[in-house]
Amino acid sequence: MERELSFFAERIQTLREEVGRVLVGQREVVDGVIACLVADGHVLLEGVPGLGKTLLVRTLAQCLHLEFRRIQFTPDLMPADIIGTHILEETPDGGRRMVFREGPVFTQILLADEINRATPKTQSAMLEAMQERQVTIGGRRRELPQPFFVLATQNPLEQEGTYPLPEAQLDRFFFKIDVPFPTLEELVEIMDRTTGNAQFEAKAVLTPQELIELRRIVREVPIAPEVVRYAMRLTLGTHAASDHGTATARQFLRWGASPRGAQTLILGARVQALLAGRLHASLQDVRKVALPALRHRIGLNFDAEAEGLTPDALVERVLDEVPEVESRVARELRQ
Repeated sequence: MERELSFFAERIQTLREEVGRVLVGQREVVDGVIACLVADGHVLLEGVPGLGKTLLVRTLAQCLHLEFRRIQFTPDLMPADIIGTHILEETPDGGRRMVFREGPVFTQILLADEINRATPKTQSAMLEAMQERQVTIGGRRRELPQPFFVLATQNPLEQEGTYPLPEAQLDRFFFKIDVPFPTLEELVEIMDRTTGNAQFEAKAVLTPQELIELRRIVREVPIAPEVVRYAMRLTLGTHAASDHGTATARQFLRWGASPRGAQTLILGARVQALLAGRLHASLQDVRKVALPALRHRIGLNFDAEAEGLTPDALVERVLDEVPEVESRVARELRQ
């Protein structure tokens, strides 16, 4: 496993450096997106326009030498505009036949820009693609290219003319990452790069085969049973009706994180361990990924909204209320 750890660290560092040649700052965002990529999950980025979200995904596609397409979601966008449709085509002999015209979802890295501007009917066209890596059209399944990675963006400021993403679709995003505004130093560097004559282009530093190998390594990282049980107790801590439900869940949450949220905690912890140069996932790795893994998987009730509480604040409270070490009574009952 030492060889795999060295390979993972070397390839990820190379990828970070190449992305950094084009994108200024945003180290935590870049690491979060890379974590989703190597965990074979999709990512939802939330931030105001102009923070480099599109630049990040295009740069990643260049670094990985993968096909990249972008869909600008709008209220008039139809499902066929995403997955494709059958059209009538004239044959060389004068006849006609129905042929399938692939939509932009048939790619390897897909940027779903301002995904919450499309209607629920159109958003639902992404569900099968994100979960099954396939689309069904006319009763026939069509496999999507591999690897397949969706990076979606939404603007937290403009709510007029938007449609909140359904819980089922939000649950299919591995992480939800908040993109912060740049610091003063980062803004100065951005101005130097974007208002001058210098051109920054990323080059391919990671092959699709190496990406597949990185994903295999992630799933082989050892994780102790106590760490797994902590992640599960953390997940159940967001459920008001659970025996493990926290006071915060009972007072402020309508629903808690799904089993996909628990899977995200485990896979995310394994990635964090590798990023830190360790061969085992720890309790702190689970805690580190709790916010991006759970913030979009909990539902706030009226009391939480009335008090102005955010999903992040509630996840933080759950983290404080769920003990890292299982109680002696609980261990004895389990045994």
